[in-house]
Amino acid sequence: MCPVLTRARDRIEEGHTQLTRQREDGRQATGEKRTEKRTEKRTEERAERRTGKPAANGTGEPAEPRTEQPRPERRTRTARPGRRGGPVVAVTGAAGPAGAAVAAGLQLRVGERGGPRRVVAVDTRQGDLEGPEWRVGDVATPMVAEFLAGADVVVHLAAPDDLEAAQAQSLQERRGRAVRAAQAVATAAAAVGARHLVVVTSAMVLGARQDNPVPLEDDAPVAAEPDDGLVGDLLEVEHVLGLVPSVHPGLSVTIVRPAALVGPGVDTVTTRHFEAPRLLVLRGGHGRWQFCHVDDLASAIATVVAERLTGTVTVGSEGALGDAELERLSGMRRLEVPQGIAFGTAERLHRLGVMSMPGTDLAYVVYPWVVSARRLRDAGWTPDHGNDECLEALLESVRERHTGGGRRIDRRDAALGAAGAAVALVGTAAILRQARSRQAKRRRPTLES
Repeated sequence: MCPVLTRARDRIEEGHTQLTRQREDGRQATGEKRTEKRTEKRTEERAERRTGKPAANGTGEPAEPRTEQPRPERRTRTARPGRRGGPVVAVTGAAGPAGAAVAAGLQLRVGERGGPRRVVAVDTRQGDLEGPEWRVGDVATPMVAEFLAGADVVVHLAAPDDLEAAQAQSLQERRGRAVRAAQAVATAAAAVGARHLVVVTSAMVLGARQDNPVPLEDDAPVAAEPDDGLVGDLLEVEHVLGLVPSVHPGLSVTIVRPAALVGPGVDTVTTRHFEAPRLLVLRGGHGRWQFCHVDDLASAIATVVAERLTGTVTVGSEGALGDAELERLSGMRRLEVPQGIAFGTAERLHRLGVMSMPGTDLAYVVYPWVVSARRLRDAGWTPDHGNDECLEALLESVRERHTGGGRRIDRRDAALGAAGAAVALVGTAAILRQARSRQAKRRRPTLES
Protein backbone atom coordinates (compact mmCIF):
# COMPACT_ATOMS: atom_id res chain seq x y z
CA MET A 1 0.00 0.00 0.00
CA CYS A 2 1.37 3.44 -0.88
CA PRO A 3 2.48 5.79 1.94
CA VAL A 4 -0.28 8.30 1.14
CA LEU A 5 -3.01 5.69 1.57
CA THR A 6 -1.37 4.33 4.72
CA ARG A 7 -1.24 7.80 6.27
CA ALA A 8 -4.85 8.44 5.27
CA ARG A 9 -5.96 5.20 6.93
CA ASP A 10 -4.01 6.11 10.07
CA ARG A 11 -5.71 9.49 10.19
CA ILE A 12 -9.15 7.90 9.86
CA GLU A 13 -8.37 5.42 12.62
CA GLU A 14 -6.93 8.18 14.84
CA GLY A 15 -10.01 10.34 14.38
CA HIS A 16 -12.27 7.39 15.09
CA THR A 17 -10.32 6.50 18.24
CA GLN A 18 -10.65 10.03 19.58
CA LEU A 19 -14.37 10.20 18.86
CA THR A 20 -14.94 6.74 20.31
CA ARG A 21 -13.00 7.58 23.47
CA GLN A 22 -15.04 10.75 23.96
CA ARG A 23 -18.29 8.88 23.47
CA GLU A 24 -17.25 6.05 25.80
CA ASP A 25 -16.04 8.49 28.50
CA GLY A 26 -19.35 10.30 28.34
CA ARG A 27 -21.32 7.06 28.52
CA GLN A 28 -19.23 5.82 31.48
CA ALA A 29 -19.71 9.04 33.46
CA THR A 30 -23.44 9.02 32.84
CA GLY A 31 -23.70 5.34 33.78
CA GLU A 32 -21.87 5.90 37.09
CA LYS A 33 -24.21 8.73 38.09
CA ARG A 34 -27.24 6.62 37.30
CA THR A 35 -25.84 3.71 39.34
CA GLU A 36 -25.26 5.97 42.38
CA LYS A 37 -28.82 7.30 42.23
CA ARG A 38 -30.29 3.81 41.96
CA THR A 39 -28.23 2.62 44.97
CA GLU A 40 -29.31 5.57 47.15
CA LYS A 41 -32.94 5.04 46.26
CA ARG A 42 -32.83 1.33 47.12
CA THR A 43 -31.13 2.10 50.48
CA GLU A 44 -33.87 4.56 51.38
CA GLU A 45 -36.61 2.12 50.43
CA ARG A 46 -35.11 -0.65 52.61
CA ALA A 47 -34.80 1.74 55.57
CA GLU A 48 -38.45 2.76 55.22
CA ARG A 49 -39.60 -0.84 55.17
CA ARG A 50 -37.62 -1.67 58.36
CA THR A 51 -38.59 1.36 60.49
CA GLY A 52 -41.80 2.51 58.95
CA LYS A 53 -40.31 6.03 58.99
CA PRO A 54 -38.86 8.17 56.28
CA ALA A 55 -35.22 7.33 55.70
CA ALA A 56 -32.38 9.58 56.82
CA ASN A 57 -31.16 12.08 54.32
CA GLY A 58 -27.47 11.24 54.74
CA THR A 59 -26.82 13.76 57.56
CA GLY A 60 -28.14 11.58 60.39
CA GLU A 61 -31.41 13.52 60.56
CA PRO A 62 -34.70 11.98 59.52
CA ALA A 63 -35.68 12.92 56.07
CA GLU A 64 -38.64 15.18 55.53
CA PRO A 65 -41.89 13.33 54.97
CA ARG A 66 -42.56 12.83 51.34
CA THR A 67 -45.29 14.92 49.88
CA GLU A 68 -46.86 14.19 46.60
CA GLN A 69 -45.66 16.83 44.16
CA PRO A 70 -47.73 17.71 41.13
CA ARG A 71 -46.15 16.29 38.02
CA PRO A 72 -44.78 18.97 35.72
CA GLU A 73 -46.58 19.47 32.48
CA ARG A 74 -45.04 17.38 29.72
CA ARG A 75 -43.16 19.54 27.28
CA THR A 76 -43.03 18.88 23.59
CA ARG A 77 -39.52 18.07 22.35
CA THR A 78 -38.13 20.57 19.92
CA ALA A 79 -37.04 18.97 16.67
CA ARG A 80 -33.38 19.24 15.75
CA PRO A 81 -32.80 21.63 12.85
CA GLY A 82 -32.57 19.66 9.64
CA ARG A 83 -34.51 16.63 10.93
CA ARG A 84 -37.97 18.08 10.24
CA GLY A 85 -39.06 18.13 6.61
CA GLY A 86 -36.10 16.22 5.23
CA PRO A 87 -32.34 16.15 5.75
CA VAL A 88 -29.84 18.97 5.46
CA VAL A 89 -27.58 17.98 2.55
CA ALA A 90 -24.05 19.37 2.16
CA VAL A 91 -22.40 19.15 -1.27
CA THR A 92 -18.63 19.52 -1.63
CA GLY A 93 -17.08 20.80 -4.85
CA ALA A 94 -20.30 22.74 -5.47
CA ALA A 95 -18.58 25.43 -7.56
CA GLY A 96 -17.41 22.92 -10.19
CA PRO A 97 -19.50 21.76 -13.17
CA ALA A 98 -20.67 18.47 -11.67
CA GLY A 99 -20.97 19.76 -8.11
CA ALA A 100 -22.98 22.80 -9.23
CA ALA A 101 -25.40 20.56 -11.11
CA VAL A 102 -25.81 18.29 -8.08
CA ALA A 103 -26.37 21.21 -5.70
CA ALA A 104 -28.85 22.79 -8.12
CA GLY A 105 -30.74 19.53 -8.55
CA LEU A 106 -31.03 19.07 -4.79
CA GLN A 107 -32.05 22.70 -4.30
CA LEU A 108 -34.94 22.25 -6.75
CA ARG A 109 -36.24 19.44 -4.54
CA VAL A 110 -36.18 21.39 -1.27
CA GLY A 111 -39.56 21.06 0.40
CA GLU A 112 -40.70 18.21 -1.81
CA ARG A 113 -41.64 14.82 -0.42
CA GLY A 114 -38.38 12.94 0.12
CA GLY A 115 -36.36 16.02 -0.78
CA PRO A 116 -33.87 17.90 1.41
CA ARG A 117 -34.90 20.55 3.91
CA ARG A 118 -31.87 22.66 3.10
CA VAL A 119 -28.78 22.50 0.86
CA VAL A 120 -25.30 23.59 1.92
CA ALA A 121 -22.77 24.24 -0.87
CA VAL A 122 -19.08 23.87 0.02
CA ASP A 123 -16.06 24.74 -2.13
CA THR A 124 -12.87 26.78 -2.13
CA ARG A 125 -14.77 29.58 -3.89
CA GLN A 126 -18.40 30.63 -4.02
CA GLY A 127 -20.20 29.62 -7.18
CA ASP A 128 -22.98 31.37 -9.08
CA LEU A 129 -25.75 29.11 -7.84
CA GLU A 130 -28.37 30.88 -5.74
CA GLY A 131 -30.45 29.16 -3.10
CA PRO A 132 -28.01 26.94 -1.15
CA GLU A 133 -26.10 28.24 1.85
CA TRP A 134 -22.51 28.77 0.72
CA ARG A 135 -19.58 27.89 2.95
CA VAL A 136 -16.18 28.65 1.45
CA GLY A 137 -13.22 26.53 2.48
CA ASP A 138 -10.93 23.62 1.65
CA VAL A 139 -12.42 20.20 2.40
CA ALA A 140 -8.96 18.61 2.40
CA THR A 141 -8.15 20.28 5.73
CA PRO A 142 -9.27 19.55 9.31
CA MET A 143 -11.47 22.69 9.11
CA VAL A 144 -13.92 20.78 6.96
CA ALA A 145 -15.95 19.88 10.07
CA GLU A 146 -16.98 23.52 10.35
CA PHE A 147 -18.20 23.56 6.75
CA LEU A 148 -20.28 20.39 7.24
CA ALA A 149 -21.77 21.35 10.62
CA GLY A 150 -25.49 20.58 10.79
CA ALA A 151 -25.49 18.26 7.78
CA ASP A 152 -27.45 15.03 7.90
CA VAL A 153 -26.20 13.87 4.49
CA VAL A 154 -22.84 14.74 2.90
CA VAL A 155 -22.29 14.44 -0.87
CA HIS A 156 -18.60 14.51 -1.81
CA LEU A 157 -17.57 14.97 -5.47
CA ALA A 158 -14.32 12.99 -5.74
CA ALA A 159 -14.27 12.56 -9.53
CA PRO A 160 -12.37 15.43 -11.18
CA ASP A 161 -14.31 17.43 -13.76
CA ASP A 162 -11.55 19.98 -14.44
CA LEU A 163 -8.77 18.11 -16.19
CA GLU A 164 -6.67 21.22 -16.76
CA ALA A 165 -6.52 21.91 -13.02
CA ALA A 166 -5.69 18.26 -12.32
CA GLN A 167 -2.83 18.33 -14.82
CA ALA A 168 -1.36 21.42 -13.19
CA GLN A 169 -0.50 19.34 -10.11
CA SER A 170 2.14 16.69 -9.70
CA LEU A 171 1.10 13.10 -9.10
CA GLN A 172 1.97 13.35 -5.40
CA GLU A 173 0.07 16.62 -4.95
CA ARG A 174 -2.99 15.51 -6.89
CA ARG A 175 -3.32 12.06 -5.37
CA GLY A 176 -2.43 13.21 -1.90
CA ARG A 177 -5.12 15.88 -2.01
CA ALA A 178 -7.76 13.47 -3.34
CA VAL A 179 -7.08 10.97 -0.56
CA ARG A 180 -6.86 13.64 2.16
CA ALA A 181 -10.15 15.16 1.03
CA ALA A 182 -11.95 11.80 1.12
CA GLN A 183 -10.51 10.98 4.54
CA ALA A 184 -11.24 14.43 5.99
CA VAL A 185 -14.81 14.54 4.66
CA ALA A 186 -15.59 11.04 5.96
CA THR A 187 -14.16 11.79 9.41
CA ALA A 188 -15.88 15.18 9.59
CA ALA A 189 -19.21 13.73 8.44
CA ALA A 190 -19.12 11.27 11.32
CA ALA A 191 -18.00 13.97 13.76
CA VAL A 192 -20.89 16.33 12.95
CA GLY A 193 -23.43 13.54 13.27
CA ALA A 194 -24.27 13.00 9.60
CA ARG A 195 -25.89 9.64 8.96
CA HIS A 196 -25.14 9.23 5.24
CA LEU A 197 -22.05 9.89 3.13
CA VAL A 198 -22.44 9.82 -0.66
CA VAL A 199 -19.23 9.93 -2.71
CA VAL A 200 -19.10 10.35 -6.49
CA THR A 201 -16.16 8.61 -8.16
CA SER A 202 -16.41 7.09 -11.65
CA ALA A 203 -17.36 3.87 -13.40
CA MET A 204 -13.82 3.97 -14.77
CA VAL A 205 -12.73 2.10 -11.62
CA LEU A 206 -14.50 -0.96 -13.05
CA GLY A 207 -11.95 -1.01 -15.87
CA ALA A 208 -12.24 -0.79 -19.66
CA ARG A 209 -11.57 -4.11 -21.35
CA GLN A 210 -12.31 -5.58 -24.73
CA ASP A 211 -14.15 -8.53 -23.15
CA ASN A 212 -16.17 -6.53 -20.62
CA PRO A 213 -19.83 -7.57 -20.38
CA VAL A 214 -22.26 -4.93 -21.63
CA PRO A 215 -23.52 -3.62 -19.33
CA LEU A 216 -21.48 -3.93 -16.13
CA GLU A 217 -23.71 -4.41 -13.09
CA ASP A 218 -23.64 -2.26 -9.96
CA ASP A 219 -21.78 -4.95 -8.03
CA ALA A 220 -19.18 -5.59 -10.73
CA PRO A 221 -15.68 -5.99 -9.27
CA VAL A 222 -13.22 -3.11 -9.40
CA ALA A 223 -10.91 -4.19 -12.22
CA ALA A 224 -9.09 -1.01 -13.29
CA GLU A 225 -5.31 -1.14 -13.25
CA PRO A 226 -3.68 0.98 -10.53
CA ASP A 227 -1.63 3.62 -12.32
CA ASP A 228 -0.38 7.16 -11.83
CA GLY A 229 -3.36 8.70 -13.62
CA LEU A 230 -6.76 9.92 -12.44
CA VAL A 231 -8.16 6.39 -12.34
CA GLY A 232 -5.41 5.43 -9.91
CA ASP A 233 -6.45 8.39 -7.73
CA LEU A 234 -10.05 7.18 -7.63
CA LEU A 235 -8.96 3.63 -6.77
CA GLU A 236 -7.14 4.92 -3.70
CA VAL A 237 -10.10 7.12 -2.76
CA GLU A 238 -12.41 4.11 -2.89
CA HIS A 239 -9.91 2.12 -0.83
CA VAL A 240 -10.11 4.79 1.86
CA LEU A 241 -13.91 4.72 1.70
CA GLY A 242 -13.82 0.98 2.23
CA LEU A 243 -12.40 1.62 5.72
CA VAL A 244 -15.19 3.97 6.77
CA PRO A 245 -17.90 1.45 7.78
CA SER A 246 -15.61 -0.29 10.27
CA VAL A 247 -14.15 2.97 11.58
CA HIS A 248 -17.43 4.93 11.73
CA PRO A 249 -20.18 2.31 12.00
CA GLY A 250 -22.91 4.93 12.41
CA LEU A 251 -22.18 6.44 9.00
CA SER A 252 -23.74 4.80 5.94
CA VAL A 253 -21.68 5.09 2.76
CA THR A 254 -22.78 5.12 -0.88
CA ILE A 255 -20.33 5.19 -3.80
CA VAL A 256 -21.86 6.57 -6.99
CA ARG A 257 -20.03 5.59 -10.19
CA PRO A 258 -21.21 7.55 -13.23
CA ALA A 259 -20.38 6.86 -16.86
CA ALA A 260 -18.42 9.50 -18.80
CA LEU A 261 -19.68 12.84 -17.49
CA VAL A 262 -20.82 15.53 -19.93
CA GLY A 263 -22.37 18.92 -19.44
CA PRO A 264 -21.49 22.65 -19.44
CA GLY A 265 -17.91 23.17 -18.33
CA VAL A 266 -17.05 19.48 -17.86
CA ASP A 267 -13.45 18.76 -18.88
CA THR A 268 -12.36 15.12 -18.63
CA VAL A 269 -10.22 12.61 -20.48
CA THR A 270 -13.31 11.57 -22.44
CA THR A 271 -14.39 15.05 -23.49
CA ARG A 272 -10.83 15.82 -24.62
CA HIS A 273 -11.02 12.88 -27.01
CA PHE A 274 -13.55 14.81 -29.08
CA GLU A 275 -11.22 17.79 -29.46
CA ALA A 276 -9.02 15.71 -31.77
CA PRO A 277 -9.56 16.05 -35.53
CA ARG A 278 -10.34 12.32 -35.86
CA LEU A 279 -11.97 9.60 -33.80
CA LEU A 280 -9.42 7.00 -32.75
CA VAL A 281 -10.64 3.45 -33.38
CA LEU A 282 -8.68 0.27 -32.78
CA ARG A 283 -8.58 -2.01 -35.77
CA GLY A 284 -10.88 -4.95 -35.19
CA GLY A 285 -12.28 -3.40 -32.00
CA HIS A 286 -15.88 -2.70 -31.07
CA GLY A 287 -16.11 0.46 -29.01
CA ARG A 288 -19.20 1.27 -26.94
CA TRP A 289 -19.91 4.80 -25.76
CA GLN A 290 -22.07 5.64 -22.77
CA PHE A 291 -22.44 9.07 -21.18
CA CYS A 292 -23.94 10.58 -18.05
CA HIS A 293 -25.25 14.13 -18.13
CA VAL A 294 -24.52 16.11 -14.96
CA ASP A 295 -28.26 16.81 -14.58
CA ASP A 296 -28.94 13.07 -14.58
CA LEU A 297 -26.17 12.63 -12.01
CA ALA A 298 -27.98 15.21 -9.85
CA SER A 299 -31.31 13.41 -10.07
CA ALA A 300 -29.57 10.09 -9.36
CA ILE A 301 -28.02 11.48 -6.17
CA ALA A 302 -31.39 12.92 -5.15
CA THR A 303 -32.79 9.38 -5.50
CA VAL A 304 -29.91 7.92 -3.46
CA VAL A 305 -30.59 10.43 -0.67
CA ALA A 306 -34.38 10.04 -0.72
CA GLU A 307 -34.33 6.24 -0.89
CA ARG A 308 -31.26 5.92 1.37
CA LEU A 309 -29.49 3.62 -1.05
CA THR A 310 -26.16 2.41 0.28
CA GLY A 311 -23.27 0.40 -1.16
CA THR A 312 -22.34 1.03 -4.79
CA VAL A 313 -24.59 2.32 -7.55
CA THR A 314 -23.82 3.11 -11.18
CA VAL A 315 -25.46 5.82 -13.26
CA GLY A 316 -25.57 6.51 -16.99
CA SER A 317 -27.84 6.98 -19.97
CA GLU A 318 -29.76 4.04 -21.36
CA GLY A 319 -27.71 1.73 -23.59
CA ALA A 320 -24.60 2.77 -25.51
CA LEU A 321 -23.47 4.03 -28.91
CA GLY A 322 -21.31 1.96 -31.25
CA ASP A 323 -18.36 3.37 -33.19
CA ALA A 324 -20.34 3.66 -36.42
CA GLU A 325 -23.23 5.44 -34.72
CA LEU A 326 -20.84 7.75 -32.90
CA GLU A 327 -19.13 8.60 -36.18
CA ARG A 328 -22.47 9.35 -37.83
CA LEU A 329 -23.85 11.50 -35.02
CA SER A 330 -20.64 13.46 -34.43
CA GLY A 331 -19.81 14.02 -38.10
CA MET A 332 -16.20 13.14 -37.28
CA ARG A 333 -14.18 10.73 -39.39
CA ARG A 334 -12.49 7.76 -37.80
CA LEU A 335 -8.85 6.77 -38.01
CA GLU A 336 -8.13 3.08 -37.36
CA VAL A 337 -4.87 2.08 -35.73
CA PRO A 338 -3.58 -1.39 -34.76
CA GLN A 339 -3.87 -2.04 -31.04
CA GLY A 340 -0.18 -2.67 -30.42
CA ILE A 341 0.89 0.55 -32.11
CA ALA A 342 -1.79 2.61 -30.35
CA PHE A 343 -0.97 1.54 -26.80
CA GLY A 344 2.77 1.32 -27.42
CA THR A 345 2.89 4.85 -28.79
CA ALA A 346 0.73 6.19 -25.96
CA GLU A 347 3.08 4.68 -23.38
CA ARG A 348 6.12 6.13 -25.13
CA LEU A 349 4.50 9.58 -25.21
CA HIS A 350 3.82 9.29 -21.49
CA ARG A 351 7.40 8.25 -20.70
CA LEU A 352 8.76 11.13 -22.78
CA GLY A 353 6.56 13.60 -20.91
CA VAL A 354 4.43 14.52 -23.90
CA MET A 355 1.39 13.07 -22.08
CA SER A 356 0.94 13.58 -18.34
CA MET A 357 -1.66 10.80 -18.18
CA PRO A 358 -0.60 7.15 -18.58
CA GLY A 359 -1.16 5.31 -21.82
CA THR A 360 -3.51 2.89 -20.07
CA ASP A 361 -6.12 5.68 -20.03
CA LEU A 362 -6.41 5.13 -23.77
CA ALA A 363 -8.48 2.03 -22.99
CA TYR A 364 -11.39 4.19 -21.87
CA VAL A 365 -11.96 5.57 -25.37
CA VAL A 366 -11.52 2.32 -27.28
CA TYR A 367 -12.93 -0.41 -24.98
CA PRO A 368 -16.38 -0.65 -23.35
CA TRP A 369 -17.16 0.27 -19.75
CA VAL A 370 -20.94 0.56 -20.02
CA VAL A 371 -22.93 0.37 -16.76
CA SER A 372 -26.50 -0.74 -16.02
CA ALA A 373 -27.63 1.69 -13.28
CA ARG A 374 -29.96 -1.14 -12.27
CA ARG A 375 -30.32 -0.26 -8.59
CA LEU A 376 -31.27 3.31 -9.40
CA ARG A 377 -33.78 2.19 -12.03
CA ASP A 378 -35.30 -0.27 -9.57
CA ALA A 379 -35.70 2.67 -7.18
CA GLY A 380 -37.67 4.58 -9.82
CA TRP A 381 -34.91 6.75 -11.31
CA THR A 382 -34.74 7.31 -15.08
CA PRO A 383 -32.30 9.51 -17.02
CA ASP A 384 -33.64 12.55 -18.85
CA HIS A 385 -30.85 12.53 -21.44
CA GLY A 386 -30.07 9.82 -23.97
CA ASN A 387 -26.56 9.10 -25.19
CA ASP A 388 -27.23 10.99 -28.43
CA GLU A 389 -28.30 14.09 -26.46
CA CYS A 390 -25.25 13.79 -24.22
CA LEU A 391 -23.00 13.55 -27.27
CA GLU A 392 -24.56 16.70 -28.71
CA ALA A 393 -24.02 18.52 -25.41
CA LEU A 394 -20.38 17.37 -25.40
CA LEU A 395 -19.80 18.52 -28.97
CA GLU A 396 -21.46 21.86 -28.21
CA SER A 397 -19.04 22.40 -25.33
CA VAL A 398 -16.13 21.63 -27.65
CA ARG A 399 -17.44 24.09 -30.25
CA GLU A 400 -17.82 26.79 -27.62
CA ARG A 401 -14.23 26.34 -26.47
CA HIS A 402 -12.97 26.50 -30.03
CA THR A 403 -15.09 29.55 -30.87
CA GLY A 404 -13.97 31.28 -27.71
CA GLY A 405 -10.30 30.83 -28.57
CA GLY A 406 -9.81 27.99 -26.13
CA ARG A 407 -8.57 25.38 -28.58
CA ARG A 408 -5.79 23.34 -27.02
CA ILE A 409 -3.15 23.43 -29.74
CA ASP A 410 0.04 24.57 -28.10
CA ARG A 411 -0.46 22.80 -24.78
CA ARG A 412 2.18 20.39 -23.55
CA ASP A 413 -0.53 17.85 -22.94
CA ALA A 414 -3.98 17.88 -24.47
CA ALA A 415 -4.72 14.69 -22.56
CA LEU A 416 -6.58 11.88 -24.17
CA GLY A 417 -8.09 13.78 -27.08
CA ALA A 418 -4.85 15.00 -28.59
CA ALA A 419 -3.18 11.86 -27.33
CA GLY A 420 -5.60 9.84 -29.43
CA ALA A 421 -4.80 11.99 -32.43
CA ALA A 422 -1.08 11.69 -31.74
CA VAL A 423 -1.31 7.93 -31.39
CA ALA A 424 -3.29 7.72 -34.60
CA LEU A 425 -0.94 9.95 -36.55
CA VAL A 426 2.22 8.35 -35.23
CA GLY A 427 0.78 4.91 -35.81
CA THR A 428 -0.20 5.78 -39.34
CA ALA A 429 3.22 7.24 -40.00
CA ALA A 430 4.89 4.12 -38.68
CA ILE A 431 2.74 1.92 -40.89
CA LEU A 432 3.54 4.04 -43.94
CA ARG A 433 7.26 3.94 -43.19
CA GLN A 434 7.17 0.16 -42.86
CA ALA A 435 5.25 -0.19 -46.08
CA ARG A 436 7.66 2.09 -47.97
CA SER A 437 10.63 0.24 -46.51
CA ARG A 438 9.27 -3.09 -47.75
CA GLN A 439 8.60 -1.62 -51.19
CA ALA A 440 12.10 -0.19 -51.36
CA LYS A 441 13.64 -3.56 -50.51
CA ARG A 442 11.70 -5.25 -53.30
CA ARG A 443 12.84 -2.66 -55.85
CA ARG A 444 16.49 -2.57 -54.74
CA PRO A 445 18.72 -4.24 -57.43
CA THR A 446 20.95 -7.09 -56.29
CA LEU A 447 24.64 -7.61 -57.24
CA GLU A 448 23.80 -10.75 -59.19
CA SER A 449 21.49 -8.79 -61.45
